[in-house]
Amino acid sequence: MPLSPMMIALAVAGVTPPALSVSGQSPIAPAVIDNNLEITGEALEADQLKKRMFIDVKVNGAGPHRFLVDSGADRSVVSDLLAERLNLPAGEPVRLQGMAGSRDVATVEVAALTLGQSEVGPIIAPALSSRHLGADGLIGIDALADQRLMLDFVKRTITVQDSRTSPSAGDGQEIVVTARRRKGQLIITQASVSNRPVSAVIDTGSEVTLGNRALRERLFGTRRPERMVDIELLSVTGQVLKAEAIVLDNVRIGGLYLSNVTIAFADAPPFALFGLNDRPAVFLGSDLLSSFRRVALDFGNRKVRFTLR
Repeated sequence: MPLSPMMIALAVAGVTPPALSVSGQSPIAPAVIDNNLEITGEALEADQLKKRMFIDVKVNGAGPHRFLVDSGADRSVVSDLLAERLNLPAGEPVRLQGMAGSRDVATVEVAALTLGQSEVGPIIAPALSSRHLGADGLIGIDALADQRLMLDFVKRTITVQDSRTSPSAGDGQEIVVTARRRKGQLIITQASVSNRPVSAVIDTGSEVTLGNRALRERLFGTRRPERMVDIELLSVTGQVLKAEAIVLDNVRIGGLYLSNVTIAFADAPPFALFGLNDRPAVFLGSDLLSSFRRVALDFGNRKVRFTLR
């Protein structure tokens, strides 16, 4: 099952189907559900993990091209095929820290990425294999840092809005959680799994919620529950991360409690990158986020708003 196209930290760190709207206006284009995922191991989570979202993005004014939206990625990425097709100038190679390990990758110079009315650039973007990326590129934190990202899982739309504007009024069913920012990511500390406090990183690009080794040990010690299964997670760098997955109840985010949540456990490098290696922590993937009607990520004001279905 594919991993967050990022979690490619330092060089790059990866929701369910929605469409992107900018400045809180009409949707840009309907998102497309990717039903062609590479899934290995137990089929238990397979149907829940087909939740990647794509939006239309112009590169240097050309396009649109099909990009993934990834709040877990600190940098935007283009595919090697798109870089070649647009004849993008080569940059210096960088070491990419991904979910399954690090790897040296080529980069290209991009003058501008355009999402509706929003534009970011110039940037130096890692160029990853289109076969592993599964898209023409991905939009990361560098394009979202001062934005509010609204994911509507019912209407299948995404709205991008400047964080300095006022958010839309809620309908009384919103839960607002204040987050910390570390290396551009939003980290929620008002969360727990089976009454064990955890630090939770919002990662819209990951199809699976991933816990670290510290959380696994806090929950189960050294034993392995009978319901736990072995799975493999495929990184956008082409590397494979072996993990153990189990379905858990009593997952709390702010004042909300969720049941039947699949959590995979693995020693993934990004936990150490965010200083979360030795304390229980999770990356909240789109499998969990799509349980809500809407999720708003306000990077500028460090707020996360969850709207119930």
